[in-house]
Amino acid sequence: MAAELTAHELIAQHRPTLDQALEAIRTRAYWSPHPEHPKAYGENGSLDAAAGKAAFDALLGTRLDLGQPGTDGWVSGEVSPYGPELGVEYPHADVDVLLPAMKAGQKAWREAGAEIRAVVCLEILKRISDRTHEFAHAVMHTSGQAFMMAFQAGGPHAQDRGLEAVAYAYVEQVRTPDTAEWSKPQGKRDPLALTKQFTPVPRGIALMIGCNTFPTWNGYPGLFASLATGNAVLVKPHPRAVLPLALTVQVAREVLAGAGFNPNLVALAAEQPGEGIAKTLATRPEIRIIDYTGSTSFGDWLEANARQAQVYTEKAGVNTVLIDSTANYKGMLSNLAFSLSLYSGQMCTTPQNFLVPRDGIRTDEGPKTFDEVAADLARSVDGLLGDDARANALLGAIVNPDVKARLEAAAGLGEVALASREITNPEFPDAVVRTPVIVKLDGAKPDDEAAYMSECFGPVSFAVAVDSSADAVKLLRRTIREKGAMTVGAYTTDDEVERAVQEVCFDEAAQLSLNLTGGVYVNQTAAFSDFHGSGGNPAANAALTDGAFVANRFRVVEVRREA
Repeated sequence: MAAELTAHELIAQHRPTLDQALEAIRTRAYWSPHPEHPKAYGENGSLDAAAGKAAFDALLGTRLDLGQPGTDGWVSGEVSPYGPELGVEYPHADVDVLLPAMKAGQKAWREAGAEIRAVVCLEILKRISDRTHEFAHAVMHTSGQAFMMAFQAGGPHAQDRGLEAVAYAYVEQVRTPDTAEWSKPQGKRDPLALTKQFTPVPRGIALMIGCNTFPTWNGYPGLFASLATGNAVLVKPHPRAVLPLALTVQVAREVLAGAGFNPNLVALAAEQPGEGIAKTLATRPEIRIIDYTGSTSFGDWLEANARQAQVYTEKAGVNTVLIDSTANYKGMLSNLAFSLSLYSGQMCTTPQNFLVPRDGIRTDEGPKTFDEVAADLARSVDGLLGDDARANALLGAIVNPDVKARLEAAAGLGEVALASREITNPEFPDAVVRTPVIVKLDGAKPDDEAAYMSECFGPVSFAVAVDSSADAVKLLRRTIREKGAMTVGAYTTDDEVERAVQEVCFDEAAQLSLNLTGGVYVNQTAAFSDFHGSGGNPAANAALTDGAFVANRFRVVEVRREA
């Protein structure tokens, strides 16, 4: 850090942004302080496109020494989904040394108060934002996202989610006043009088377990929610996606030190290949909060076994779109085609099942049979991805061999409406790039049910024939209740069907998008306005971001004195 920042300077610089964030979560209107366009960077100390790429290239093949205590070795091994080895080495921690060092910084951090913690977090986010181009390449080459998506989702959108968490954390901490004068009348006797002091105290050390596909977007809410509420944060990245979170830890440590706090409040726990340290860390008594995004099986394990910690999980679900009727058939197909193609369907919000009455649907172009809907959706995807350059920009790369294996197996599950094809990326010839597959299934057949009632993460979707829209509503309810859903979509011009779908989503706590035909997609959510997940169905036990996501990361301790 070039120069220390005093509390007064931090508040002067960042309090206006915090106030705007507080207003945004109150109104739910559009707002973002982080520009989405790459050309917006390059002034006021931020890196432009060329400087960001150069900064990323300079990291390759180097050792990222964070100055952490307890470093007992170095780990590496990241390989970009686009082909190149990154060659970056990260510190391997002796947690018996690192965890006590992290805990040592919490007293001063707690005593700083909610406002100071918030503006320190905002300074961390500002410095990350200034390096958005550099971070975009780090996200791209660990997640397989195409560059523009890595830039936006891994940059400004992730930063927005981090800031949103800070805003909610601040609101919950200042809900209770610092002090209160309490006086209880006693009739003719003197009143009982107490001075009461209320202090938000952190739970302890938080463990943030990162994911491969969205290391910053999914990681920042938990990281900043815990830090802003006074907790130290140990960041355990996915072994294939270490660099973006290691850079985040580096920035956080620099800012904390420059603001006069112990940099060990934020630390990295990188692991050796196959070491599997997440289970060991998650059950350490020092770990009191856990944030996790990933598979249902490990999320369930955390919820069952990390009993000493408050556990926040985003797991897997079976996202469903119910198609009853539409007043804009072409718009519906175009919207769904984009949703299926974006990042090769490797989003926890990508729709998987399309429930369509077997007798067909009503549209502005006349009736359409089930087969016609499936074929037209396939043609829409083909048209969107027909140009290889455009396809590469939308699809990115397959993130790991498991996704590729599921994609290849999907064609054997039923009649293929859209076959997946291989696309060459001329810039990165080793990248595995595949277009989506759409398979037709029958909702009445038990063998088909086994396929569509299981999550098939990646560019795989099922057009499921059902007897009627009423049956589709019943199947939607069952799917959410048994498997969970991060998103639900529905297309209908019938008020009764719309009400029925809404009631299912209210009953089963699932986020619903109705009749999207334009430039907003079911698998995208906006910070400060949209909730990501609900915490009310099996796909996730928390929502990004609401009061419940932050309020249990601290407790209020009261000290009473006679006045």
